Amino acid sequence: MNHPMMNPFWGHLTGVVTVLLMLVFIGIWIWAWRKRHRSTFKRMSELPMEDKPEGPAPGAPDADTNNKGRQP
Repeated sequence: MNHPMMNPFWGHLTGVVTVLLMLVFIGIWIWAWRKRHRSTFKRMSELPMEDKPEGPAPGAPDADTNNKGRQP
């Protein structure tokens, strides 16, 4: 009984796909570790430590809604 997926072509295809995905991963890794990205990533790593988040607070009512006459 010869299964169609036992063809040597599929073994070569999966090997090529594996190598391509590995090269993409290594390329992204090299891109992320370049010196010119260091300042951006440093700034992004400090965002959770900021005292005042930028933008409206989560769950806060929108500033555009009409809240006249309401007590906070």
